[in-house]
Amino acid sequence: MSTSYRVAVLVGSLRKASFNRKLALALANIAPAELKLEIVEIGALPFYNEDDAAEPPAAWVEFRNAVKSADAVLFVSPEYNRSIPGALKNALDVGSRPYGQSAFDGKPAAVFTLSPGALGGFGANHHLRQVLACLNTPLLPSPEVYLGGAADMFKDDGSFAKPETEAFLRKVLTTFAAWVGKHKG
Repeated sequence: MSTSYRVAVLVGSLRKASFNRKLALALANIAPAELKLEIVEIGALPFYNEDDAAEPPAAWVEFRNAVKSADAVLFVSPEYNRSIPGALKNALDVGSRPYGQSAFDGKPAAVFTLSPGALGGFGANHHLRQVLACLNTPLLPSPEVYLGGAADMFKDDGSFAKPETEAFLRKVLTTFAAWVGKHKG
């Protein structure tokens, strides 16, 4: 019997029809059987404010518990102004507090960035990697995933338009499953 890992998927874009949400859903459909990808919503999280730490908002508690109960985290994000979107940064701040009780601590993770441009969210990918290093998150080092051409990425049914893109992402997800197993096994 193979082991199954729950993966909290954090989507950096809040837009309902975002390319990154489409990517997260498409990844869930092609993930190997040992990975169960589940989107954990970040849009309703109040801004992190340490003044609220003693009595955290319910949304913070729910979010922290969802990440803590997962075996791993997958970040799927666009790039805003050569960095990560504010909503995703807020989720990282909410989940990493209070100090010493980070929901991300020790969780194996991977970063996928997708953008309409040719650089595929390179800046956001590397800024996110910097933050995750600070959060003691064992991050899949390779292959790195920068996907450009977001507008042409998907068919109408949400599947990948190009077989070579799907094949690459299946390979990355298989590598990620092994990475999670290495850190959780």
